[in-house]
Amino acid sequence: MQTKTLSLPRLNQLNPTLESTALKLMEEAGELAQCIGKYRGMSGEKVDMDHATAVSQIAYELLDVAQTAVTMMFVMEEQFSIDIESLLNEHWAKLERKGYLSR
Repeated sequence: MQTKTLSLPRLNQLNPTLESTALKLMEEAGELAQCIGKYRGMSGEKVDMDHATAVSQIAYELLDVAQTAVTMMFVMEEQFSIDIESLLNEHWAKLERKGYLSR
């Protein structure tokens, strides 16, 4: 099985808390849902967007969600001394146990 790794940066000049990052994650997830809903015509608005543009917009919003989730992991590491590497290994093992991937 081929795997792909996505690496996102640790952002500079921010002092996020667990709470502020959780709220930001929900905000970004809401923007992603809004973008998908608008593209699918679920907002009641007339959609004047070609397919490629809509897909790009959805991808950009998804990256905002992913960046915020990664930022939250950094907050957990700094403020609560979690071991991200250990948790990642456990996460991969869980995915293998469930049959979602094989190394």
